[in-house]
Amino acid sequence: MSRLFRCSAVVAMLFGAAASSFAAETGKPASAAEDMQLPERKQTTLGLYVTAAQAYEMWKAAPDQVKVIDVRTPEEYAFVGHPEMAWNIPLAFVTYQRKDGKTAYDVKWNADFVTEVKGIAGPTDILLVTCRSGDRSAMAVDKLAAAGFTNTYTIVDGVEGDKVEDPGSVFVGKRMRNGWKNSAPWVYGFDPEKIILEEGASQSAQKSD
Repeated sequence: MSRLFRCSAVVAMLFGAAASSFAAETGKPASAAEDMQLPERKQTTLGLYVTAAQAYEMWKAAPDQVKVIDVRTPEEYAFVGHPEMAWNIPLAFVTYQRKDGKTAYDVKWNADFVTEVKGIAGPTDILLVTCRSGDRSAMAVDKLAAAGFTNTYTIVDGVEGDKVEDPGSVFVGKRMRNGWKNSAPWVYGFDPEKIILEEGASQSAQKSD
């Protein structure tokens, strides 16, 4: 059996396992946005979707062939927590400026996002992309798809999950429904080699002092 055939068989097994898991829960395939009742902002051009629980099982089945990419900011990755195996390649950074006693912040998109992903993965590798709750990960998947990536999934419930909507719950409004932190192991500590910080951020801060 050729190496290519073995890899293809593993990929097919992983995809089938994710679909079977979702089907077991809902009786519907995992790949259809309408079946998962995804809002438009969470949908992608590739149409490949998994929950955090399914993503963890996919990674466990083939950790050498499946990469998890967390596109949140470094602050979220470090202080909110993250999947231990996840690379942090931010889709955007948050910038801060203090002036006249007030602090203002803005979003700065990571112009090197696709380039940084290409540094750790090829266009046919299995990528599982996550953010806080599934919006930014969908945007990131679309960017990667436009760059030629073909096996890139968005984790629809993200790291923190969806908000509790039960008004009678003490957790109402909190992101404690599904998501990686409520479905699979996660950590605070991180490998410095797996976290991407904005180039020149410290120098800019020093100049503004």
